[in-house]
Amino acid sequence: MVVTAKQLRLSTSRILKKVQDIGSVTVTLRGKPVAKLTALNSKIPMRVEDHPAFGIWANREDMQDVHGWLKKIRTPRYMR
Repeated sequence: MVVTAKQLRLSTSRILKKVQDIGSVTVTLRGKPVAKLTALNSKIPMRVEDHPAFGIWANREDMQDVHGWLKKIRTPRYMR
């Protein structure tokens, strides 16, 4: 379901009830999608791909070698 920012402002409680029923709603501003409202306790399970944090580091060059990156950040801060 897609709603405009104005519809969200004018009918917040109705739209939030709809979010609970269907799982998520996309909010548009001037015709372009800007946000996604997702129910916390939805009856419909969320797909992994729809989670806001999914793919957050997908295009970072320093994250290509995950094991190397973890080894680097786990090194001691102070040499004794």
